[in-house]
Amino acid sequence: MASYASEVKKELTSIEVHPEHAKAELAAFLRMNAVLSRHDGQMSLDIVTENPAIARRIFSLIKTAYGFEPQLIVTRKMKLKKNHQYLVRVAQMVSEIMADLEIYSPEKGFITGVPDKIKHSEQRSMSYLRGAFLASGSVNNPETSRYHLEIYCTYGNHCRDLQEIMNKYFDLNAKVTARRSGSIVYLKEAEKIGDFLHVVGAVNAMLAFEDLRIMRDMRNSVNRLVNCDTANLRKTASAAAKQVEDIELIDQKQGLESLPEKLASLARFRLQHPELSLKELAEQVPDGPISKSGINHRLKKLHEIAENLR
Repeated sequence: MASYASEVKKELTSIEVHPEHAKAELAAFLRMNAVLSRHDGQMSLDIVTENPAIARRIFSLIKTAYGFEPQLIVTRKMKLKKNHQYLVRVAQMVSEIMADLEIYSPEKGFITGVPDKIKHSEQRSMSYLRGAFLASGSVNNPETSRYHLEIYCTYGNHCRDLQEIMNKYFDLNAKVTARRSGSIVYLKEAEKIGDFLHVVGAVNAMLAFEDLRIMRDMRNSVNRLVNCDTANLRKTASAAAKQVEDIELIDQKQGLESLPEKLASLARFRLQHPELSLKELAEQVPDGPISKSGINHRLKKLHEIAENLR
């Protein structure tokens, strides 16, 4: 069964984008996942994934943005003998693409942050976030675990740039923390995770997330109410048992007929109905109804008499 994160990514790979926005999404993929290699004396950009939908997405983005089809090489993992690996190789226009997407320039070298032209555009920022999530993002299933969405970055400044655009344009309250050999930008609030999914275009996944979140929160609320009711029932039963114990002691030592009429009436009624709460006892006592404080006062008197007989 596919994970919730896989379903989100599957939906994202089906979104159609404008060529300029395709470049923003592609820039995130290449910056986060591409490896610069040399084959037969020629430079290439290689992206490896086990997800065929993501491989097709990268293939489509390159074709949309630059008008040519990259190489797509499929291999099988020998160790597990079941998973395929998909290698998307860009072997032409490498320097031009890296310069165009501001991944590398002769003056600055490799650029690890998000380019200004993306940070200054809300629409491009949305596409870049989609590419970043597809490249190295994950989200927990809201039904089975705590709320958590994250995007892993090798470079800390890249994570901080993602945080900036997530908070500047979309008010997502994103946080950044260091992880082994990198950093993550993450969301913990259910509402903000739903907003992120909507921002990047995973509308169906967002609706499913909201449905699961509502069901989970409702189930938790019901459980809390049940636990509260159970605790109250235990408390009521424990108090009633002590009251019955006091009354039985008085009956054994001196007889209930020795009590004032109102105390005797309550004592006999409590022995007959140990299951009643104080509220029910106050409403149903033979010389009632009386207030809860009145019942409490009488029971306190019975307890004092019992304590003196112990």
